[in-house]
Parts: sequence; structure tokens; C-alpha cells
Amino acid sequence: MERELIVTGVGGQGIQLLAKTLALAATREGRYAMLAADYGGEMRGGPSKAGVVVGDAPLHALPILPSAWSAIFAHHRFTEGVQDRLRPGGIVVANTPLVDPDGFRADLRVFAVDAMAAAKSAEAPQASGFVLLGAFNALTTMVEPASLVAAMEELLPPYRRQHAPANARALEAGAATVRAGVA
Repeated sequence: MERELIVTGVGGQGIQLLAKTLALAATREGRYAMLAADYGGEMRGGPSKAGVVVGDAPLHALPILPSAWSAIFAHHRFTEGVQDRLRPGGIVVANTPLVDPDGFRADLRVFAVDAMAAAKSAEAPQASGFVLLGAFNALTTMVEPASLVAAMEELLPPYRRQHAPANARALEAGAATVRAGVA
């Protein structure tokens, strides 16, 4: 089985790192994964999108996705056309209040997560992207939560390693929003 994810937001929200974390966690669990990154040249505020495909066998879908099973919407900017690419019944994690969860098609399963509030409560205010990834993973069980933490720790450059404990708390905070029925 293959599962596709589109992640969209703005530069500075951790879009690329959360997509890489999911792909690496899946491969470390012995699954197949492909990743495509699409972002502007700006450090912050520009468009940032990623496509991730995870499967149990060699993959058929390319990570440049004309259709997808799921999406994470971290910001309302630069989302044009993404909703149209989601298949009926698709899973959407919407970062409120930046994304209006009522603005999606009725045939999608939309989960609203206030990632900024959850990140702040986890004392990880810069890790809202990991909150969204934690919520997504709790909903989909794509990988084991410990695999996400290990992949995140592996991907952090040396000058950001001090953020690993906060990022791990953010992943758990995101999962907790879904388990608590907040999403």
C-alpha cells in the first residue's frame, strides 16, 4: 500500500524538515519512501511545499503528486490547487487559526490543530511543524512515534541539536491533540 502526503506552508514553518523526518522515519523502519521538495529562495515567508510517498513495496507514485491521500496545511498562503488534488476521503491536518478548517470540501476528513498553541504549551514555540507532523502521524500511524523522534534527531544539523528535546515534545503534543479529541 502506498500513502501520499502533500505538505504546504510558508518558509520558516519547518515544512521541509517535517517532510524529511517522515520519509527518513519510514525508511529506517524498512519501508520505501520518496520525497520532493518545492520552495522559494527566501528563508522565511516564501512558498514551501513537499510531497512524500511511503509504501511497503517499491513505489509506483512519484513524489510529484497529481493526487494524494492526505495533506498538512500549515498556512493558508500558497495552497492553491492542493485541495483539488486530494482524493475523496482524504485526511487533512489544518493548522488553525492560520487555515480555516471549514474551507475544505465536505468529502475530506479535516482535523483542526492549533499548532502554535500546542507548541507553546509544550515549551517548543518554534516547533509548530512538528506538532502538525505528530498529529498527522497519530491519525495515520504511518510510522512509530519513536521513529519520528530518531529521524528528527538525525536530520538536525549540529548547530540546531539543542532543539531536539523541544521538537520531541512538539511531536508528542501534536499526537496528544488528536488523542484528546481536540483535532
